[in-house]
Amino acid sequence: MSVTEPARTIDLQVRVAAVPAEVFRFFIEPERYVLWQGIRAELDPRPGGIFRVWMDADTIARGEYVELEAPTRLVFTWGWEGDPNVPPGSTSVEITLEADGEDTIVRLRHRGLPDEETLATHDEGWRFFTGRLAIAATR
Repeated sequence: MSVTEPARTIDLQVRVAAVPAEVFRFFIEPERYVLWQGIRAELDPRPGGIFRVWMDADTIARGEYVELEAPTRLVFTWGWEGDPNVPPGSTSVEITLEADGEDTIVRLRHRGLPDEETLATHDEGWRFFTGRLAIAATR
């Protein structure tokens, strides 16, 4: 019998100076999504709809939307095209948006990452990009 390592999870939060309905749009509208992450996005925000983001010309994150509860919560799957370690749709990202006065607390939970190296890389990436979200949403 072999013992497998448990899947890793990232939990982080960031405050955004915008109301939840405005922040939610940055996760479902391609033209807003690329203001904080990627250079191109193909998004069909409905359960089963495509979630595809070109980080650059060759690096593409792909999954599908699983749940949408506008304007407070969404879940989509995540993975990388051409990456056998984290293939498309192999992990899940849950976003919750909580009003705090005129601001929004964005909580991100990325589940199912296979190892510590992948966890560290994705944690660094999400921290960088959610920082950009906080800036983009205030413009």
